Amino acid sequence: MELFSTADLAAALDCVGAMAEAGAELDTWARAGVDSLPRVVASEMTTLSVCDLASGRREVTGGASSALGAADRAAFDRYFLVHPLVRYHGLERHTGVHRISDSVPFVRFRETELYAEYYRRIGIDHAVAIPLAVGGGRLVSFVLNRRRLDFSDREVALLDVVGARLSQGYRRLVAARSRSAAHTVRVAGDGQLVARAPAGGNGGAEHGLTPREREVLRWLAAGKTDRDIAAILAVSPRTVQKHLERSYQKLGVETRTAAVMRAFGIRLPAEP
Repeated sequence: MELFSTADLAAALDCVGAMAEAGAELDTWARAGVDSLPRVVASEMTTLSVCDLASGRREVTGGASSALGAADRAAFDRYFLVHPLVRYHGLERHTGVHRISDSVPFVRFRETELYAEYYRRIGIDHAVAIPLAVGGGRLVSFVLNRRRLDFSDREVALLDVVGARLSQGYRRLVAARSRSAAHTVRVAGDGQLVARAPAGGNGGAEHGLTPREREVLRWLAAGKTDRDIAAILAVSPRTVQKHLERSYQKLGVETRTAAVMRAFGIRLPAEP
Protein backbone atom coordinates (compact mmCIF):
# COMPACT_ATOMS: atom_id res chain seq x y z
CA MET A 1 0.00 0.00 0.00
CA GLU A 2 1.30 3.47 -0.88
CA LEU A 3 1.75 5.80 2.08
CA PHE A 4 0.17 9.19 1.46
CA SER A 5 0.97 12.36 3.36
CA THR A 6 -1.68 14.32 5.22
CA ALA A 7 -1.37 16.96 2.49
CA ASP A 8 -2.11 14.29 -0.15
CA LEU A 9 -5.23 13.19 1.69
CA ALA A 10 -6.39 16.74 2.33
CA ALA A 11 -6.06 17.64 -1.37
CA ALA A 12 -7.84 14.45 -2.43
CA LEU A 13 -10.69 15.07 0.02
CA ASP A 14 -11.04 18.64 -1.27
CA CYS A 15 -11.22 17.36 -4.85
CA VAL A 16 -13.86 14.73 -4.12
CA GLY A 17 -15.87 17.23 -2.07
CA ALA A 18 -15.69 19.96 -4.72
CA MET A 19 -16.93 17.60 -7.39
CA ALA A 20 -19.70 16.21 -5.20
CA GLU A 21 -20.90 19.78 -4.71
CA ALA A 22 -20.67 20.65 -8.41
CA GLY A 23 -24.28 19.71 -9.06
CA ALA A 24 -26.02 17.44 -11.55
CA GLU A 25 -24.75 19.06 -14.77
CA LEU A 26 -21.97 17.04 -16.40
CA ASP A 27 -20.24 20.11 -17.80
CA THR A 28 -20.10 21.80 -14.38
CA TRP A 29 -18.92 18.55 -12.79
CA ALA A 30 -16.21 18.13 -15.44
CA ARG A 31 -14.93 21.66 -14.94
CA ALA A 32 -14.79 21.11 -11.19
CA GLY A 33 -12.54 18.11 -11.86
CA VAL A 34 -10.36 20.04 -14.30
CA ASP A 35 -9.90 22.76 -11.66
CA SER A 36 -9.34 20.56 -8.60
CA LEU A 37 -7.32 17.56 -9.88
CA PRO A 38 -4.10 19.60 -10.38
CA ARG A 39 -4.21 20.37 -6.66
CA VAL A 40 -4.05 16.62 -5.99
CA VAL A 41 -1.28 15.89 -8.52
CA ALA A 42 0.53 18.70 -10.33
CA SER A 43 -0.52 19.05 -13.96
CA GLU A 44 0.15 21.78 -16.51
CA MET A 45 -2.86 20.82 -18.61
CA THR A 46 -5.87 18.89 -17.30
CA THR A 47 -8.87 17.88 -19.38
CA LEU A 48 -11.91 15.66 -19.44
CA SER A 49 -11.45 13.65 -22.63
CA VAL A 50 -14.37 11.97 -24.42
CA CYS A 51 -13.11 9.66 -27.17
CA ASP A 52 -15.47 8.34 -29.82
CA LEU A 53 -13.91 4.95 -30.53
CA ALA A 54 -15.90 4.45 -33.72
CA SER A 55 -15.05 7.74 -35.44
CA GLY A 56 -11.56 8.13 -33.97
CA ARG A 57 -12.26 11.64 -32.71
CA ARG A 58 -11.98 13.27 -29.31
CA GLU A 59 -13.76 16.10 -27.49
CA VAL A 60 -12.12 17.80 -24.52
CA THR A 61 -13.29 19.96 -21.63
CA GLY A 62 -10.57 22.03 -19.99
CA GLY A 63 -9.59 25.38 -18.60
CA ALA A 64 -8.00 28.31 -20.41
CA SER A 65 -4.55 26.68 -20.20
CA SER A 66 -5.97 23.55 -21.87
CA ALA A 67 -7.32 25.24 -25.00
CA LEU A 68 -6.30 23.44 -28.18
CA GLY A 69 -6.47 24.82 -31.69
CA ALA A 70 -8.07 23.05 -34.64
CA ALA A 71 -4.65 21.95 -35.93
CA ASP A 72 -3.77 20.46 -32.52
CA ARG A 73 -7.05 18.52 -32.37
CA ALA A 74 -6.57 17.25 -35.91
CA ALA A 75 -3.04 16.10 -35.06
CA PHE A 76 -4.34 14.09 -32.09
CA ASP A 77 -7.10 12.52 -34.17
CA ARG A 78 -4.63 11.41 -36.85
CA TYR A 79 -2.93 9.14 -34.31
CA PHE A 80 -6.06 8.31 -32.31
CA LEU A 81 -5.92 4.52 -32.72
CA VAL A 82 -2.22 4.24 -31.86
CA HIS A 83 -2.36 6.53 -28.83
CA PRO A 84 -1.13 4.44 -25.84
CA LEU A 85 -3.87 5.66 -23.47
CA VAL A 86 -6.68 5.20 -26.01
CA ARG A 87 -5.43 1.70 -26.76
CA TYR A 88 -4.97 0.73 -23.11
CA HIS A 89 -8.32 1.94 -21.77
CA GLY A 90 -10.53 2.19 -24.84
CA LEU A 91 -9.51 -0.67 -27.11
CA GLU A 92 -7.98 -3.19 -24.70
CA ARG A 93 -10.48 -2.31 -21.93
CA HIS A 94 -7.96 -2.21 -19.07
CA THR A 95 -8.90 -0.36 -15.90
CA GLY A 96 -6.94 1.79 -13.48
CA VAL A 97 -4.88 4.95 -13.83
CA HIS A 98 -2.28 4.57 -16.59
CA ARG A 99 0.66 6.64 -17.83
CA ILE A 100 1.89 6.76 -21.40
CA SER A 101 5.26 5.63 -20.05
CA ASP A 102 3.60 2.49 -18.63
CA SER A 103 3.01 1.42 -22.23
CA VAL A 104 5.97 3.03 -24.01
CA PRO A 105 9.23 4.20 -22.37
CA PHE A 106 9.63 7.93 -22.89
CA VAL A 107 12.88 7.51 -24.83
CA ARG A 108 10.90 5.56 -27.43
CA PHE A 109 7.73 7.63 -27.21
CA ARG A 110 9.52 10.85 -28.14
CA GLU A 111 10.62 9.19 -31.38
CA THR A 112 7.02 8.54 -32.48
CA GLU A 113 5.04 10.63 -34.94
CA LEU A 114 2.35 11.13 -32.27
CA TYR A 115 4.88 12.87 -30.03
CA ALA A 116 6.46 14.87 -32.86
CA GLU A 117 3.20 16.10 -34.38
CA TYR A 118 1.05 16.50 -31.28
CA TYR A 119 2.80 16.45 -27.91
CA ARG A 120 5.88 18.40 -28.95
CA ARG A 121 3.79 21.10 -30.61
CA ILE A 122 1.65 21.65 -27.48
CA GLY A 123 4.70 21.50 -25.18
CA ILE A 124 3.79 18.33 -23.27
CA ASP A 125 5.99 15.29 -22.57
CA HIS A 126 4.00 13.08 -20.20
CA ALA A 127 0.34 12.18 -19.69
CA VAL A 128 -1.65 10.03 -17.28
CA ALA A 129 -5.32 9.06 -17.66
CA ILE A 130 -8.00 8.38 -15.04
CA PRO A 131 -10.65 6.27 -16.81
CA LEU A 132 -14.22 7.05 -15.76
CA ALA A 133 -16.19 4.87 -18.15
CA VAL A 134 -15.81 2.91 -21.37
CA GLY A 135 -18.74 1.50 -23.30
CA GLY A 136 -21.23 2.36 -25.98
CA GLY A 137 -18.33 3.20 -28.27
CA ARG A 138 -16.95 5.91 -25.97
CA LEU A 139 -14.04 6.27 -23.57
CA VAL A 140 -14.34 9.00 -20.93
CA SER A 141 -11.25 9.95 -18.92
CA PHE A 142 -9.66 12.75 -16.99
CA VAL A 143 -6.17 13.32 -18.42
CA LEU A 144 -3.33 15.13 -16.65
CA ASN A 145 -0.40 16.36 -18.72
CA ARG A 146 2.95 17.95 -17.91
CA ARG A 147 6.42 18.76 -19.20
CA ARG A 148 9.71 17.08 -18.36
CA LEU A 149 8.85 15.23 -15.11
CA ASP A 150 6.84 12.03 -15.48
CA PHE A 151 4.14 11.09 -12.97
CA SER A 152 5.51 9.05 -10.06
CA ASP A 153 4.19 5.73 -8.78
CA ARG A 154 2.93 7.50 -5.63
CA GLU A 155 1.04 10.05 -7.75
CA VAL A 156 -0.51 7.28 -9.84
CA ALA A 157 -1.60 5.46 -6.67
CA LEU A 158 -3.14 8.65 -5.28
CA LEU A 159 -5.00 9.27 -8.55
CA ASP A 160 -6.25 5.69 -8.42
CA VAL A 161 -7.82 6.41 -5.03
CA VAL A 162 -9.45 9.61 -6.24
CA GLY A 163 -10.34 8.07 -9.61
CA ALA A 164 -12.46 5.37 -8.01
CA ARG A 165 -14.63 8.09 -6.45
CA LEU A 166 -14.78 10.14 -9.63
CA SER A 167 -15.81 7.14 -11.71
CA GLN A 168 -18.68 6.45 -9.28
CA GLY A 169 -19.72 10.09 -9.44
CA TYR A 170 -19.65 10.17 -13.23
CA ARG A 171 -21.73 7.02 -13.51
CA ARG A 172 -24.31 8.40 -11.10
CA LEU A 173 -24.59 11.64 -13.06
CA VAL A 174 -25.03 9.77 -16.35
CA ALA A 175 -27.63 7.44 -14.79
CA ALA A 176 -29.53 10.40 -13.30
CA ARG A 177 -29.56 12.19 -16.65
CA SER A 178 -30.80 9.04 -18.37
CA ARG A 179 -33.61 8.67 -15.83
CA SER A 180 -34.55 12.31 -16.27
CA ALA A 181 -34.63 12.00 -20.05
CA ALA A 182 -36.78 8.87 -19.78
CA HIS A 183 -39.52 10.60 -17.79
CA THR A 184 -42.75 10.87 -19.71
CA VAL A 185 -44.07 14.27 -20.69
CA ARG A 186 -47.51 15.58 -19.91
CA VAL A 187 -49.65 18.17 -21.67
CA ALA A 188 -50.24 21.32 -19.65
CA GLY A 189 -53.54 23.18 -19.65
CA ASP A 190 -52.34 25.53 -22.37
CA GLY A 191 -51.43 22.62 -24.62
CA GLN A 192 -47.66 22.88 -24.11
CA LEU A 193 -45.51 19.85 -23.44
CA VAL A 194 -43.95 19.96 -19.98
CA ALA A 195 -41.34 17.46 -18.75
CA ARG A 196 -42.18 15.75 -15.48
CA ALA A 197 -39.69 16.68 -12.74
CA PRO A 198 -37.31 13.84 -11.84
CA ALA A 199 -37.85 12.18 -8.51
CA GLY A 200 -35.26 12.09 -5.75
CA GLY A 201 -31.70 13.30 -6.17
CA ASN A 202 -30.59 15.44 -3.24
CA GLY A 203 -27.29 16.53 -4.79
CA GLY A 204 -25.55 15.46 -1.56
CA ALA A 205 -21.84 14.79 -1.22
CA GLU A 206 -20.17 11.40 -0.90
CA HIS A 207 -21.43 9.40 2.12
CA GLY A 208 -23.93 12.16 2.89
CA LEU A 209 -21.31 14.31 4.63
CA THR A 210 -22.18 18.00 4.89
CA PRO A 211 -19.74 20.64 3.63
CA ARG A 212 -18.76 21.49 7.22
CA GLU A 213 -18.23 17.82 8.12
CA ARG A 214 -15.94 17.42 5.09
CA GLU A 215 -14.10 20.59 6.06
CA VAL A 216 -13.49 19.20 9.55
CA LEU A 217 -12.20 15.94 8.00
CA ARG A 218 -9.93 17.93 5.70
CA TRP A 219 -8.26 19.63 8.65
CA LEU A 220 -8.16 16.32 10.49
CA ALA A 221 -6.31 14.79 7.52
CA ALA A 222 -3.89 17.72 7.67
CA GLY A 223 -2.93 16.73 11.23
CA LYS A 224 -4.91 19.36 13.15
CA THR A 225 -6.28 18.75 16.67
CA ASP A 226 -9.89 19.43 17.72
CA ARG A 227 -8.73 22.69 19.32
CA ASP A 228 -6.81 23.69 16.16
CA ILE A 229 -9.84 23.02 13.97
CA ALA A 230 -12.11 24.92 16.35
CA ALA A 231 -9.85 27.97 16.14
CA ILE A 232 -9.67 27.77 12.33
CA LEU A 233 -13.44 27.47 11.95
CA ALA A 234 -14.27 29.91 14.80
CA VAL A 235 -16.37 27.34 16.67
CA SER A 236 -16.00 25.51 19.97
CA PRO A 237 -14.00 22.26 20.31
CA ARG A 238 -17.25 20.60 21.35
CA THR A 239 -18.84 21.61 18.02
CA VAL A 240 -15.89 20.06 16.19
CA GLN A 241 -16.37 16.85 18.18
CA LYS A 242 -20.06 16.81 17.26
CA HIS A 243 -19.19 17.13 13.56
CA LEU A 244 -16.75 14.23 13.92
CA GLU A 245 -19.29 12.08 15.76
CA ARG A 246 -21.84 12.58 12.97
CA SER A 247 -19.16 11.86 10.35
CA TYR A 248 -18.23 8.62 12.14
CA GLN A 249 -21.88 7.52 12.09
CA LYS A 250 -22.29 8.28 8.38
CA LEU A 251 -19.00 6.60 7.49
CA GLY A 252 -19.58 3.62 9.80
CA VAL A 253 -16.25 4.02 11.62
CA GLU A 254 -15.07 4.66 15.17
CA THR A 255 -11.68 6.37 14.88
CA ARG A 256 -10.20 9.48 13.27
CA THR A 257 -7.82 7.55 11.04
CA ALA A 258 -10.59 5.25 9.85
CA ALA A 259 -12.81 8.25 9.08
CA VAL A 260 -10.21 9.82 6.79
CA MET A 261 -9.38 6.48 5.15
CA ARG A 262 -13.06 5.61 4.62
CA ALA A 263 -13.77 9.01 3.09
CA PHE A 264 -11.33 8.10 0.32
CA GLY A 265 -12.17 4.41 0.08
CA ILE A 266 -8.61 3.49 1.14
CA ARG A 267 -8.18 0.12 2.82
CA LEU A 268 -6.14 -0.05 5.98
CA PRO A 269 -3.38 -2.66 5.71
CA ALA A 270 -4.20 -5.98 7.31
CA GLU A 271 -2.48 -6.59 10.62
CA PRO A 272 0.10 -9.37 10.62
